[in-house]
Amino acid sequence: MNKKGFTLIELLVVIAIIGILASVVLASLNSARAKGADAAIKANLANIRAQAEIMYDTNNNYSNLCTNAVVAGQTAGAAAALGGTVVNVLATAGTASTVVCHLAAANDAWAIASALKSNTANSWCVDSTGASKGITAGYLGASVTACP
Repeated sequence: MNKKGFTLIELLVVIAIIGILASVVLASLNSARAKGADAAIKANLANIRAQAEIMYDTNNNYSNLCTNAVVAGQTAGAAAALGGTVVNVLATAGTASTVVCHLAAANDAWAIASALKSNTANSWCVDSTGASKGITAGYLGASVTACP
């Protein structure tokens, strides 16, 4: 007798192979999501520099930068991509779950930084000097108004 079909062992081997391939794909997908979130954070912070310079041209200072509607929207966007919160207090240092906005008391300098989603030990910083750069293994310190 010649029967056509698959044995139970053959079916289990195929199911195991499909499971292994699916886990590899899902691991790659999570990495891509984190990198996408990092790109969103960097883009939101880069857009803040342009708004800050518009404010400076209008007022000759950066007063109320951190509470400006456009800047607040960009920091909220960065916080949403990070899955964190926004802190607009000069004396507060950045953390793995915050986007911090520091405005100097004289309203003449500012810095905004956010942790990165792919590696929350690192962060991205932009400031009034035109810097837009990563901070490796660290965050923006308390009362700092320039990217380190």
